[in-house]
Amino acid sequence: MNCEEYKQTIGADPKFDGGAGHLSECTECQTYCDEMRALDMKIGRALALEVPELAVPELPDMENVVSLPERRRLSTPTWFAMAATVLLALFVGVRFVGTGDVVYESLADEVLAHVSHESTALRVTDIAVSDDHLRDVVPANIAEMDANASLITFAQTCLINGNDVPHLVIQGKRGPVTILLLPDEMISEAVVLDDKNSHGVILPVGDGSIAIIGAQEEQLDEIQKQILQSVMWST
Repeated sequence: MNCEEYKQTIGADPKFDGGAGHLSECTECQTYCDEMRALDMKIGRALALEVPELAVPELPDMENVVSLPERRRLSTPTWFAMAATVLLALFVGVRFVGTGDVVYESLADEVLAHVSHESTALRVTDIAVSDDHLRDVVPANIAEMDANASLITFAQTCLINGNDVPHLVIQGKRGPVTILLLPDEMISEAVVLDDKNSHGVILPVGDGSIAIIGAQEEQLDEIQKQILQSVMWST
């Protein structure tokens, strides 16, 4: 197992316990592994919800209860409807699905969250990923990409909105820039991405889109032109 293979594996599953032989010889991958597991634990703690145990109130002595007029009683179906409404509000409020995956309000929110989660990919380096590895991440049935257009220093298949997408990192003038190829995400117009640490855009490209995210001070206009010229969807 080489560095690229190990980082791709531990990035997809921080609990992966294989590759001990490689770790014993590679300090860089040891550090990467520690960072990914620490980040995974941090996210796990943030997503943990403490649900209080349901307490059923003790019923009063029915002999001492005064009957209410019929018009003020709530029928059993009404109680069920009220309970369902409260549960639905709680369900929407925490924005979780049954599988435990986070549900994002928009594609832009999910893209920014993913870039933040994969922050260890944003390394300043002049070492490009191998052509074979790049072909594995961006196979011919997804897109044709000119690898010579930019220095690609990270490539990994990631999950965005339920789809496997190529996650790439190139080196910009102000630091690493994330590129997400989204062939299944058709949008009608460009979507601006912005948070306290980064800015970018999701651009409509044919039947899909491409997200480009860099540091706040990074000028992305030239990078956008390079990426749009170097990527062509295969379908």
